Amino acid sequence: SPGRTHTASGAPPSCRASPRALPLPPTGTREAAFVYAISSAGVAFAVTRACSSGELEKCGCDRTVHGVSPQGFQWSGCSDNIAYGVAFSQSFVDVRERSKGASSSRALMNLHNNEAGRKVAWHLPYHATTGCKCHGVSGSCEVKTCWRAVPPFRQVGHALKEKFDGATEVEPRRVGSSRALVPRNAQFKPHTDEDLVYLEPSPDFCEQDMRSGVLGTRGRTCNKTSKAIDGCELLCCGRGFHTAQVELAERCSCKFHWCCFVKCRQCQRLVELHTCR
Repeated sequence: SPGRTHTASGAPPSCRASPRALPLPPTGTREAAFVYAISSAGVAFAVTRACSSGELEKCGCDRTVHGVSPQGFQWSGCSDNIAYGVAFSQSFVDVRERSKGASSSRALMNLHNNEAGRKVAWHLPYHATTGCKCHGVSGSCEVKTCWRAVPPFRQVGHALKEKFDGATEVEPRRVGSSRALVPRNAQFKPHTDEDLVYLEPSPDFCEQDMRSGVLGTRGRTCNKTSKAIDGCELLCCGRGFHTAQVELAERCSCKFHWCCFVKCRQCQRLVELHTCR
């Protein structure tokens, strides 16, 4: 989904982007909760933008946005129809979980996180995000027309990463005549519709466990000076790291030639490469 690779830059080691297709995170974990939420939000965003650009026959612009705004500008143009995108995501993304039966704990978790992703996308500054044009003589702004637009998907990714960090561990419990997910620790306040929830603790991402889709961190390139998750201290899980001198080929001394191409030399640069033990 859009923005997902960027968002994962602060995620646990096995959630990072890779040239190979990786297994999904272990089911029931907070990592799985994040994947379900951002995938659901991604479908809603993609369909919303396709509607506004005229790529889909059954939807179009948001016709509920019209008249004059409290700020005094005229609503016009093609406002993004995020309501249609959310409705499509609900009918398309949720069908697999609903087919399992609403009583399944895992289905309850996945459905909740699907909806949380959509709600986070919906409640981001969509209602305050606008594109505008000025109309008037010689470029003056006698009349200003604006339309609503969804923010860059990266903002959704950042918001969901915060939800990932604060996700609530839950357990199924009978509430009246139905089953519901409630915090496992009774001291925690109940989660909201926009919070991510998970059923099982995350595995140890430091060591390889292919049954769970965990690649481990041995051999991973790390940043010697960083204190963040990409730093050797954290990424290598205390095992230390190897350092090697590596020659990198890169373009250099680039010149523009008329007309019209750029010609570069191929240069070799010696760099230090750090990999986890």
